[in-house]
This record gives sequence, structure tokens and C-alpha cells, in this order.
Amino acid sequence: MKSIRARLLVSLLSVVGLSALVGAAVTYQNVLRQTESLFDYQLRQMALSLRDQGFIAPDQAAALANDDFDFVVQIWTVDGTRIYASHSRPDLPPQAVLGFAEIRLRDGTWRLFSTATGDRVIQVAQPLAIRRQLAAQAALRSAIPFLVLVPVLAAAIGWSVRASLQPVKRLAAEVKRRDADALEPVAESGLPAEVSPLVESINALLARLRSAFSAQRAFVSDAAHELRSPLTALKLQLQLLQRSADQNSRSEAIEALSAGIDRATRLVAQLLTLARTEPGTQQAAMMATDLAEAARQAVADVVPLAHVRSIQLSLQAQGNCTVDGDTNALRILVRNLVDNAVRYTPPGGRVELTLADQNGQVVLAVDDSGPGIPASDRARVFDRFYRRPIDEDGGRDETGSGLGLAIVRSIANRHHATVQLEDSALGGLRVCVRLARIPDTG
Repeated sequence: MKSIRARLLVSLLSVVGLSALVGAAVTYQNVLRQTESLFDYQLRQMALSLRDQGFIAPDQAAALANDDFDFVVQIWTVDGTRIYASHSRPDLPPQAVLGFAEIRLRDGTWRLFSTATGDRVIQVAQPLAIRRQLAAQAALRSAIPFLVLVPVLAAAIGWSVRASLQPVKRLAAEVKRRDADALEPVAESGLPAEVSPLVESINALLARLRSAFSAQRAFVSDAAHELRSPLTALKLQLQLLQRSADQNSRSEAIEALSAGIDRATRLVAQLLTLARTEPGTQQAAMMATDLAEAARQAVADVVPLAHVRSIQLSLQAQGNCTVDGDTNALRILVRNLVDNAVRYTPPGGRVELTLADQNGQVVLAVDDSGPGIPASDRARVFDRFYRRPIDEDGGRDETGSGLGLAIVRSIANRHHATVQLEDSALGGLRVCVRLARIPDTG
């Protein structure tokens, strides 16, 4: 049963119905016992009220008999002479046992009360069937209010449950009416205290969705803007190639077009990588990852570029470098750091990677001998598509997309890692990434 309303109604009505039945049964039994006691009291009082009666002739006794009279009254003298009988019941005992007694006759069981006063003995008898019928009727009349009260309580409970759940129904209707763009917080006024945590959670989710959608819209807008320039350049380079009159100019145009295609390809690849690492996208499961091995694979990817630029590229790993993470994402993080270092380091420079186990953390450091980044710009270089102005020494790569460090930050945030930019002992920039290490199990 999934409906809260149905569960409440069933549970409450079950409790009310069971309580009414138990109350009716208890009342019924109590009234039965009390009525039996009352009938016994009536027998006794009737017998005592007849103790002063004088002698009644048999013919007079017959005239006093009444078929509607439920009692049989008999009076004897002390010597056993019957002086009064309201009904002719020869099967009743001719001798009375003083006090209360029950006897079984042909037509059922009778309840008797006998008392001796002065010179006579008085006996009053009544059929148990009539007593019990009257007692049952009285008990039933006492129990009926409980049974009548059940439908009244059921209607009241149904109204109360419906009224109590009305705010939840309004909340569901409000959420249902919204379209995909309506991410404003849900109104919390007038809601029960039990529903408020749910509404707060919904509003927190809507806030996260607004933030994610804003980030996606900004990403799409920035990506469209950034792609416009290389695509325009490719079109111009193609036009130059078409207008080339000799082989030399055609070769230069082809080389420029090839370089433009490479830049556009790298930009699209980094855009796709950033989109995959953004929060809210489906991510691979975390697992124990050897960061040193991921770093070796990332360095191998960048070796051809380092060779072309005559960059000395080295990697040193010490201690346990196992972390809990996404192996492919961590490889992308290291590759972007190394790729940036190689691209921004002048030809003939050096790029060094070190991995070390420090105080329960794995510290990845990437040092280069490039121009570095001024302290005033270090907070901004993590923004998407941010490019520093071109340096006079030519250290900056003009083909940079401004996405490398943005990807690094996105992956680091997912792994709860910290990224710091510092001055390098090689003269350029040092990037330090600190991740929690998985403890040794040996």
C-alpha cells in the first residue's frame, strides 16, 4: 500500500473499529452481569414484599394469575400448606430451599428465591431464559452507541486525514504544474512540520539544478564563442589556399590550414573532456588507483610534444601513491598539467614531475622552467577560457584554449583534492595536487 492517506485511514479506522468492538463487548458483558444482579435483587424484594400477605383461597389465586406476569409466586405455611400461587406450576418444588437456587424443569432452567418469615415461606421463581433475554436486550441497547459511533468517527477521521494531507496535495500539484525551466524554490508556508524537511530538500535540489543549468548555459555560450574564432580562421585559411597562385604560397596556406585544424581539434577535445568532468554528469566508479602509473601513462602521451619542443621531461615517484579515484580522470588531470607545462615552457627547457607520500597524502608536483604565472593571475587561470596576455619572451603558447587548468580543477574537486600554484625552483611555475592516500593494508 503506497498511499499515505490509505495507510492512515486503514490504520486509524482499524484502531477505532477494534476499540469500538472491544468497548461494546466489555459493556455488553458488564450490563449482563449487572442486569442479572438486578433481577436477583428484584426476586428478593418481591419475596420480602409478600411476607405480610394474608390467606388466599385457591379460587382467588386463579383470578389473580396473569399470563404476562413472568414470575411465579408461591406461599406456604410452616406446616407445608400452600396458601397462594400466582400460576399453577406443579413441576416447581413443593418445598423451598431458602435463598437463591436454580432448578431445571421441562421448559428450561428457573431462578428461585425463597425466604421464611414468621409462619410462612415465600418463593418467587422466574425463567432464566426470560431473564437472559431481557438482560441481553438491555446490554445490546447499551452497546449500540459504540457501534453507531464507528461510522461517525470514520467520517471524522476521513475528513481529518484529507484535510491534513491537503498541503501535501497542493505541493504535489504545484510541482506538477511546473515546467523544466521553473526552478524557483517551492513555497514552504502552510506546510506541516513533517513535510518541511522534504520541501527543504527539494529546494536544495532545485538550487543545485539552477547552478548546474547556469553552468551549462555559460559553458555552451563560452564554447560557441571560442569555437567561432578557429572556425572563422579555418574558413579564411581555406580561402587563401583557394587563391594561392604558386606552389610556395599554396604550401604555406596548407600548413596554416593544418595548424588551424590542429588547434580546433584540440579545443574540441578539451571541451568534450571538460563536459565529461563537470558535476552532474555520469562518472566512473572510484577505485584504488596507482597515481604513479597514471602519471607514467600521462607523461607518455605528452612525450612527442616535449620531443618536438626539445623539453627535458622527467618523472620521479616515491612511496605508496595509491589513491581512491577515477583512473582515467586522474590520468587526464596529470596529462593536462604536463601538457600545459610543456606548451608554456620555452624550447630547450625542463619539466619535472614528482610523486611523494607525505603525511597520509599523495603529493603530485609539476615544475617547469617557463615564465611562470604572476601571483595576481593565479586565481583566474582556473577559469574556463581564460588566457593570460602574450609575454614578450614568447613563453606563452598562442594556441592555448584556456581549458587545461579548468579541467584540472574540476577533476580535483571530484576527488576532494587541493590544487596550489607556487613558484618553482626551476624558475617557472609549480603546480601541487594533494590527494588522500589509501593506507597500507599489509
